[in-house]
Amino acid sequence: MLGSLAYRKGCCDCGTAVGSGRQGFSFGSQRGRVSSGCSDLSDPGFPCLCLTMLSCDICGETVTSEPAMKAHLVVHMENEIICPFCKLSGINYNEMCFHIETAHFEQSTPEKDFEKLAAMQYENSDPKNTSLQSTVEVTSGIHSACASNLPKELSESLPKDRTLKHGAFYTETKTESRKYQKSREKQSGLSEAQGSIYETTYSPPECPFCGQIEGRGQDMEIHVKTKHASLLDSPLEDCHQPLFDCPMCGLVCTNYHILQEHVDLHLEESSFQQGMDRVQCSSDRELAHQLQQEEDRKRKSEESRQEREEFQKLQRQYGLDNSGGYKQQQLRHMELEVNRGRMHPSEFHSRKADMLESIAIGIEDGKTKTSGIIEALHRYYQNVATDVRCVWLSTVLDHFHSSFGDKGWGCGYRNFQMLLSSLLKNDVYGDCLKGMSVPCIPKIQSMIEDAWNEGFDPQGASQLNNKLQGTKAWIGACEIYILLTSLRVKCRIIDFHKSTGPSGTHPRLFEWILNYYSSETEGTPKVVCTSKPPIYLQHQGHSRTVVGIEERKNRTLCLLIFDPGCPSREMQKLLKQDMEAGSLRQLRKCVGNLKHKQYQIVAVEGVLSPEEKVARKQASQVFTAEKIP
Repeated sequence: MLGSLAYRKGCCDCGTAVGSGRQGFSFGSQRGRVSSGCSDLSDPGFPCLCLTMLSCDICGETVTSEPAMKAHLVVHMENEIICPFCKLSGINYNEMCFHIETAHFEQSTPEKDFEKLAAMQYENSDPKNTSLQSTVEVTSGIHSACASNLPKELSESLPKDRTLKHGAFYTETKTESRKYQKSREKQSGLSEAQGSIYETTYSPPECPFCGQIEGRGQDMEIHVKTKHASLLDSPLEDCHQPLFDCPMCGLVCTNYHILQEHVDLHLEESSFQQGMDRVQCSSDRELAHQLQQEEDRKRKSEESRQEREEFQKLQRQYGLDNSGGYKQQQLRHMELEVNRGRMHPSEFHSRKADMLESIAIGIEDGKTKTSGIIEALHRYYQNVATDVRCVWLSTVLDHFHSSFGDKGWGCGYRNFQMLLSSLLKNDVYGDCLKGMSVPCIPKIQSMIEDAWNEGFDPQGASQLNNKLQGTKAWIGACEIYILLTSLRVKCRIIDFHKSTGPSGTHPRLFEWILNYYSSETEGTPKVVCTSKPPIYLQHQGHSRTVVGIEERKNRTLCLLIFDPGCPSREMQKLLKQDMEAGSLRQLRKCVGNLKHKQYQIVAVEGVLSPEEKVARKQASQVFTAEKIP
């Protein structure tokens, strides 16, 4: 429509039109022809020199050279251009032409466009350029003039109305444009340097609505009319209506009611989403609650399993796993010895018969007993021990060690046998222990059950399920106490519940035992054979029997202890006449050797009357022990 336009050529004196020029607005380039001049010499006073003048088609101003015209047209290009239909501004001349052709092609005609654009140029130009008023008058014939000046090969491509379209819809290719330019340069005789002024750069048209690029202007025109017809059909006055932006998504609405409906959709969607969030939140809470319950069930199940395993482990450790008692274990071990070839079958049957007989009569068969050790210790300290200042020994007793039947759990029973063997040899206890012999382990279990049945220590009985026979249950200081008390043997329990010396030692334990044995001694002989029975010594996992205490010349104390875990062959070494000091190593226990957290002792002190026995039975309902410290 307005692809190229701007000036005319004419004689500066006579006004004869000597040609026309076309000023392109792309980068300010020029195109035109130079005429051969004017032959009008009618005025002799002022001879016509036919100087070629350039006239601006926009404002009518004339200049004498093409560079001056180019500079003049730049002024028009720099002025702000406003669309006469929708008041669009801020773009250059070519862009405005393209905008009018694409956005307002049905509301405009080429002639009206020229007039409106010229009016815009006039309104936005310098007020001093009054010659712009003539622009509107001359723009109406430009289209036909420009079309008539095109070469034949280009004019054939024009529409039937022989009018030029906007440059965005221009159909000539870059090759055709350059050929046309070269032919015009040859016709006008312009130099190569001058011809370069008219060269322009062709860019394919781009759709203002969707950005699609077409190779030809006609294709772009068809694209706009077919793809964006609804946008082009909108009334002109809509462009001036206020626009409303959606505050939530930024959508531009032309009507307030449409905007309100659009925002209501947002609010409904938000409300629905909030409801879904609440449902999801409730579902999440239920899921979290279910997961927590499942986790709690798994945790409780795992804790219960661990408790069962720990309890079963303790049952096995303390002989309460219903795996049999002394008799069953003894038979299994003897069978194993036979299978390994360590025991002859005839010996197996002989031992089995002796064991069954011992269990039947309830008396220890003596196969694990070692006697005479106290006498041997008396001889050794009297004749050999030179580093000992004084030693106190208990009454005579026998050593009993564990057998196949009670290995791993029978230490408490064996220590009771040692203690009872001493009491049976002491006339003080002859009345309460009349007619007794050292019982076997199953018999001891039966005696403890009888004490429970009499009413001694009901709490301890319940802990052991009121049953010991046929089990491998461990016994400790409490069971020894109620057993002796049921036999009317006076005794006491002392609990050394915490360390009383450096490095976890118990010097108070040693002092108490020293006072126990030395309380009835007058003078300080080197070897003292007291009338005091041995002491039952219990600590975690094991028990032993204290048979004496020695005080060395450096005033340190050592306990003399019988251990049921020491076999008979080791104890019999103490019976030799030439016993060496090294043999006592298994008996001597100094302060630094006893570092368990807690120790309990059962010390025998005499005989109980029937009334005292009843009193102690009542006291055992809530069992308490004397604590030191």
